[in-house]
This record gives sequence, C-alpha cells and structure tokens, in this order.
Amino acid sequence: MVAPAALDPVLLCRVIGTFRDGLRTHQQVINRLNVYPVPDGDTGTNMALTLESVAAELDGLDDPTLTEACKAITHGSLMGARGNSGVILSQLLRGLSAGLDVADGSPGPAALVEALATADRLAREAVMRPVEGTILTVARGAAEGAAAVAGDGATLVLVAEAARAGALEALARTPDLLPVLAQAGVVDAGGTGYVLFFDALLSVLDGRPMPEPPELPDAPAAPQRRASDPQPGDEAHAALAGLRYEVMYLLEAADETVPAFKEVWAGLGDSIVVVGGEGLWNCHIHTDEVGPAIEAALDAGRPRNIRVTDLLEEVEEERWVREHAGEAESGASHIPLGPTPVTSVVAVASGDGIGRIFRSLGAQRLIAGGQSMNPSIAELVAAVDELASDEVIVLPNNGNIRPVANRVDELSAKRVWVVPTETIAEGFAALMAYDPEAGGQANAEAMEATARRVVPGEVTRAVRDSETDAGPVRSGDWLGLSRDGIEVVEDSLAAAACSLLELLVTDDHDLVTIIEGEGSGAADTRRITEWLKEARPVVETEVHHGGQPLYPYLFSIE
Repeated sequence: MVAPAALDPVLLCRVIGTFRDGLRTHQQVINRLNVYPVPDGDTGTNMALTLESVAAELDGLDDPTLTEACKAITHGSLMGARGNSGVILSQLLRGLSAGLDVADGSPGPAALVEALATADRLAREAVMRPVEGTILTVARGAAEGAAAVAGDGATLVLVAEAARAGALEALARTPDLLPVLAQAGVVDAGGTGYVLFFDALLSVLDGRPMPEPPELPDAPAAPQRRASDPQPGDEAHAALAGLRYEVMYLLEAADETVPAFKEVWAGLGDSIVVVGGEGLWNCHIHTDEVGPAIEAALDAGRPRNIRVTDLLEEVEEERWVREHAGEAESGASHIPLGPTPVTSVVAVASGDGIGRIFRSLGAQRLIAGGQSMNPSIAELVAAVDELASDEVIVLPNNGNIRPVANRVDELSAKRVWVVPTETIAEGFAALMAYDPEAGGQANAEAMEATARRVVPGEVTRAVRDSETDAGPVRSGDWLGLSRDGIEVVEDSLAAAACSLLELLVTDDHDLVTIIEGEGSGAADTRRITEWLKEARPVVETEVHHGGQPLYPYLFSIE
C-alpha cells in the first residue's frame, strides 16, 4: 500500500480504534508488568478502558472533520480516564490532538513531530511530581525520536518509526531510572501501553501488523522499598509509597481555581494528576486521606463521578461485586410489600449472607460495594430516589464510602441522613435501633448512637510487607483490626482471630457475633468459639454466614 502523506479524520479514527484493540489484546500482559506488591494489575485495564471511552466518543460522530475528531479524542479521554495511567494517557492524547488539529486539515510529518512534543509537555505539566522511569520517560523518548528526523524529506511513516524507536529505547531504560522496576525485573507498564500507540499508527499508515502479545510474564517480585527511592508516578507504585487509596473525580471549576486546588492536594498524597481545562478537570490522587481529598474540590468547584478505590483490595472485591451485584439488586425486590415507612434505609453490603442479614434487619434497598469498587454517588442517589419514603437513612458501612454518601442529600429531592457506619458490624448494630415509623432525624440519632456502642473487629491477610504499631508485617501474615487499625499480627487465621478477641472482648460484654466470609473454615470457626467459651465464658456467641470477600471473619462485640 502507498503510505499517506497526511492524517485525515478517517485515518485518525482508525488509529484510535487500532490502539484500543491493541490495548485490549495486550491488557493482561501490561497488567502483569506492575510492580505493585499485591495481585493488582490494573494499568493495562485502565488504559484500555480509557481508549474505550475515546472510541465511543468517535463512534457518535457522523463523518467528522479533523477538528471534530480531535475534540472528540480530547473529551472522550478526559471523561473516561481510569487510574493514574489513564489520566496521563488522556493528557498525551490531548496533546496529540492539539498538535494534529492543523488549519489546513492535513497534518503531515511536521504536525506529528509537534503533536508528540506537545503531548510530552502537557503530560509532564499534569503530574505534580514527575518521576523518570514511567510513561513520562517513554513519551519524552518518542518526542525526541520524532524530532531527530524532522525536516526536509521526512515522511509521516519515517516520523512514526522514529517515534516508536525512541519510545522503545526509553522503555528499555526505565529499570535503570526506577529501582523498583529493576528489582522486579520488568519495564514500566504504562510506557509499554503507550508504545502500542505507535504500533497502531504504523499499522494504519503502511499496513504492518500489530504485534502479538507475548506470553504472560511471571508476576514481578514485590520489591523492598528503600527510604531513598523516589515516589513513582503510576498506580503500580502507590503501595510502595504507603498510600492506600486512589481518589478520582471530575471537577467542574473555573480554571483559575485549579492551582490553589493542586496546592491543597500536594499536602495530601502523591501520584497527583490534574488534567483538563475550560471548566472541566479530571483529578487523580493516591492518598490516605479520602475525605480531605474530596473536600478540597468543594472549595474549587463541584466534584462529580467520584471514585474511591482501595488499591490493596481492588481485584478480589471487584470479582465479588461483579459476581454478586445482581443478587444484591434482586434481593431488595423480595422484601414483602406493606405500608410505606416514614423512613427507609439504604445499606451498602458485600457478601450474599451479609445482604440477607441487612434485609432481615429492615434495610429496604441494598447497594453492592465495599472497601473497593465503591458505589458511585449516582448509584446511591438512584437507590434513594427509587424508595417510596420521603426520608431515607444511608448506611455506608465503610469509611471509603462515607464521603460519597454525604453528597447524596444535596443531589436527591428527598431528605437523606447518613449514619457514619464504617464497618458491617456497625451497620448491623445501627439497624437494631431503626424504627420505620419514626422520622429520619430521630432514626439517624438513635442509629448512630447504637452503632458507636458496638465494638467491631476484622481479620484479613497482609498483601505486602509493612511496619505497624503492632510490629513488623510480612506478606501472608494474618492481621486483626479494630477501629484503631492493626492490633495483632499472627501466622495463622485462628490465632489472629483469637488474639484480636482477647484484646477487644472484656467483662463488660455479653455477645460476640461472628460473621464468616470467604476464606473461613469450620475448623477455624470451631477454634474461635472454643476459645471464647474457655477465655470469656460469660459471653454468648452467634455465628452467621456473611460471604464477604477479603475478610474471613468479622466480629460484632456488644
């Protein structure tokens, strides 16, 4: 085939479609390149989902002009960006679109060189603390490779080949620039995904085939972070920096308010990327302070599409939510119909058994979610608005979900109160004080007071090495958690559960409710109940199946 001398709208749309398909094909390979010390793997997924949004935006256009196609790429990537890698990719696509949208409608080699330089510049400007050895390094390599062949005689294919070669060379150097990559024996995941853009460009320009994905690499070793190591710039490194949560949202705010907003975020976390303009911004941060990260947006403008993800637990809970979201929805419809209560309850629940318990205690509506895969504001508002009652109580049952739940009242036509439950045990306890015939305010006060009287406990497994107040933690250790954080570290599940109960259950308590989740077993449950009979003989014990992921045992102590 004869290579075109310039990119027209049709070719540009084909490049985006081919890039999307390439990311889909290589998604799992890119995921496995992550150096995150848990079975994470979302860089390839986030980049692929970002391109899905771009492709959908282009599909909505009928015979677009070059300007229309470039605007669609910019808007679609901004609105659909997922994760830090997706947000940076959206900025790269924004720069490419700006450079390719030339006045004569025929971007040639010079325009492509300029577009790659603009993409490199905008991506770096969007990251508050740029780190080499990431996708930013690869973008710089591509821009420099293209610039090296610019000038008379350069063709579109020659510039694309030089950009790809520069990107690959930079990708190969990422382990030399970022110690965690070298220790794990991999190259940067986001940069690997970006190289596929140049493969897609060359595929469209001269018909060469897209590369086949290699065999899946072994999961990279979890590197031990040194205090001197830099803070990296993509989601693969959040845990190494000790930052647990990823917060993302779209921010509607005047452009002049954004610098001050960034300054506030600079003190809250890392991996900060804020991209956009003209009143709409896509914001991403890794932080341990979810509430302040969201509240900062309220000083600048209006946040929407808020997503809070627990980076350590994303994969397991995502699986549960996908498998059981329909069950939680359908379960709510089985509640017997009767007189409309004055106040209804919406509860967030993870686990089929936990959902049944919430329904038995009076919750009229369930939303599937938990520590990660948090429900959106839109989902909570829809659940509230579907109820017949004019007054509604929301039980978030998780600290991550509370900031989102707190926005529901202002977005719903109904009166909404959020009882600040941060655990399933607190949610159960709150419903013990629920009176459907009382008003929302009275219910909220009574339910919150009851929830605070219960002592919650949780047992889970460590996914990475860490230092805690309870002592050193190694990946695979069993952890016992209270409201105050990690209390015990043990080498077996039953030992962690019993050690935690020894700390939390006192002579003032009468009842311990044990909620079994995935990973629990009859032998471990028997050891726990026998320990309680021997060590706390006056305390009654109840055991229920919850089915929750990640936490084999939840305790409610009263």
